[in-house]
Amino acid sequence: MRTIQFREAVAEAMSEEMRLDDSIYLMGEEVAEYNGAYKASKGMLDEFGPDRVIDTPIAELGFAGIGVGSAMNGNRPIIEFMTFNFSLVGIDQIINNAAKMRQMSGGQFNIPIVFRGPTGSAGQLGATHSQAFESWYANTPGLKVIVPSNPYDAKGLLKAAIRDDDPVIFMESEQMYGDKGEVPEEEYVIEIGKADIKREGTDVTIVSFGKIIKEAYKAAEELEKEDISCEIIDLRTVRPMDHDTILESVKKTNRLVILEEAWPFGNVATEITYQVQSKAFDYLDAPIVKLNTADTPAPYSPGLLQEWLPNSDDVVKAVKKVMYK
Repeated sequence: MRTIQFREAVAEAMSEEMRLDDSIYLMGEEVAEYNGAYKASKGMLDEFGPDRVIDTPIAELGFAGIGVGSAMNGNRPIIEFMTFNFSLVGIDQIINNAAKMRQMSGGQFNIPIVFRGPTGSAGQLGATHSQAFESWYANTPGLKVIVPSNPYDAKGLLKAAIRDDDPVIFMESEQMYGDKGEVPEEEYVIEIGKADIKREGTDVTIVSFGKIIKEAYKAAEELEKEDISCEIIDLRTVRPMDHDTILESVKKTNRLVILEEAWPFGNVATEITYQVQSKAFDYLDAPIVKLNTADTPAPYSPGLLQEWLPNSDDVVKAVKKVMYK
């Protein structure tokens, strides 16, 4: 099995699907001539031409709306936002048209569209370029929300997203595009809505997703030295959420820590906490702990940014807390 970068896995997924279906196209800022802001569409203009790999002005509301309209007319667009922070300009099209059109039309229109691009912080980018929007979009009926954490999952889930007849929010990270991982050369697709147990364990369940899950892996290695066994679940799909995998793990470990790069109020971890306490309360041997960013806009200072984001030390402390150690 070969090893490729996250950006290459994204490009392969899009290219493979575009070869199979002429109705699929990619549109967004710098996706064509520049090969993508993060080189996630490298070579695609040369292969598919300017009619299917389309550069846009800085006008997210406009090209999001064009994508929704073309999806209503039989196309399967992939709309790239340079960052989901910029999707706020086009959020009316995503929420009020893409997500609701199937219901409002009585099923006459499917909207097979993928909105993709990076979410969350990416270093010193400041408060307006460092927000995580998974829980925002997951709050919307009609949208599916995917946040992969590695190249293998990214390729398989993006192919599934492109084939889906409903609108999908596909969230990446500037800080993951260079990550390397094993990806098969043969065809594969990962089912949307299925979490993955990345590490088996017996003492505590850690649920996370996206790039912040790396901190859980680091913490698990440290905790193993103290004979504490962590089970790590990569949620992968935020909506629909795989509650069953989480619940079965908690019934085994009896403890739960949730790690998420998002503000603490009303986030994905809050929903997981509710589901577990309502369906597996009697299995819990300790209160659930959720780790989030500080409840402030993202700082610019490197030192403050390090304090703002949860890290592996925070995970170690949280696990020891639920273990009463």
